Amino acid sequence: MPRSASRPPRVAVLSVHTSPLHRPGTGDAGGMNVYMVQLARALAAKGAEIDVFTRCRGEGLPARVRLAERVTVQHLHAGPCGPLAKEALPGMLPAFSRDLLRAAGERRPYDVVHSHYWLSGQVGRAVAGRWRVPLVHTMHTLGRVKNASLAPGDDAEPAVRILGEHQVVDAADRLIANTADEAAALRDLYGAEAARIDIVRPGVDTGTFSPGAGRQDARRRLGLPPDAFVPLFVGRIQPLKGPDVLIRAIAELLDLAPELRTRLLVPVIGGLSGSGTHAPGLPALCRRLGVDGVVRREPAVRRRALADWYRAADVLVVPSRSESFGLVAAEAQACGTPVLAARVGGLPTAVRDGVTGLLVDGHRPADYARQLLALARAPRRARAMGRAGVRHAAGMTWETAAEATLATYERAASDRTRGVGRGGGTPPPGRDHAPGGAEFPPVQGEFASMMPHW
Repeated sequence: MPRSASRPPRVAVLSVHTSPLHRPGTGDAGGMNVYMVQLARALAAKGAEIDVFTRCRGEGLPARVRLAERVTVQHLHAGPCGPLAKEALPGMLPAFSRDLLRAAGERRPYDVVHSHYWLSGQVGRAVAGRWRVPLVHTMHTLGRVKNASLAPGDDAEPAVRILGEHQVVDAADRLIANTADEAAALRDLYGAEAARIDIVRPGVDTGTFSPGAGRQDARRRLGLPPDAFVPLFVGRIQPLKGPDVLIRAIAELLDLAPELRTRLLVPVIGGLSGSGTHAPGLPALCRRLGVDGVVRREPAVRRRALADWYRAADVLVVPSRSESFGLVAAEAQACGTPVLAARVGGLPTAVRDGVTGLLVDGHRPADYARQLLALARAPRRARAMGRAGVRHAAGMTWETAAEATLATYERAASDRTRGVGRGGGTPPPGRDHAPGGAEFPPVQGEFASMMPHW
């Protein structure tokens, strides 16, 4: 496992509910998908061999897809080979685990298992234990954090997820957090030991996301007016990401400065996701608030086109109610665009308040409207923030993230060699309680019967 060994490490990456081949901003694909792709490529560039295992969704892809040199994506059968609601996926985890063991083999085919999101962590508990290799887990989002910051009318994360997250925290040899804030949540809300948490900040693909030829060049390519004031939203359309906050802020902005209406353009880029698929639509909200003439809905786009949208914007608005890091904020800054974001989760790490953008406490639309107006009336300040953002983003590289991740793998392997690991994915007995002793509601169905035994 150490890099001084005669062969590079082999890593099984698990992503049950979403594939790195999916376009971010559609369905359940978002920052986690970008994270897996970019980290896998950076790890492979350092000699690692990466196999990413995800569920077959009937998209006409072969069973095995080469993503990059030394990086493959393998599609496993777990339930029907087609789309499934995320709520149905816990029942598919035993089948996913069995197909993974059949595809990879029973006898330690990998040096480490790296699971992403709690569903994959449950599979990681099974296969890492069978192979007797370390389990490293990255949560990306935490159910308890999401439930503490729900939008009005949004659905709470179910008890089965909270229980599953606690079990993964207990079973993993090491946990990777994006920021110190996430590490604190793992400790305080899930009882994780600080000694088992490594903080690895995500990177930015500066080969794709850069200032390029500048704002006006990007606007010409996108067909945008050269003199428009353009606040941009990029992300999945769901209450957690707060697109409704931006729409309401735009209505407040026009009340404060009606003269902006003739040059205001608000692109909202992304597809419906999660509870956003059954929540009242943004078009209806725009019509009710009288801003449908300035808001422009766009589907999720490929990364090079997304870089142009970042460059064309005056400001990226990230009003998320919860955010483990906020990769879109880092990408926009790399393109020279300041960011107006909620002061939640990892966004204070991604954005330097007052330097590369502005942070807002809470989600009151009036607060965002005032900051948007300040940026519209002080374009020189906004441009200075954009230049600072380019410098800030240059310090966030996937190469650095890969180095730190390899170090985490090595620590996990060293702990196991010295006999201080977590026991190959086997959680401590009796963990059916949250920190503080509160019991979880009983879990029903196949997931309940499999979880304690694997």
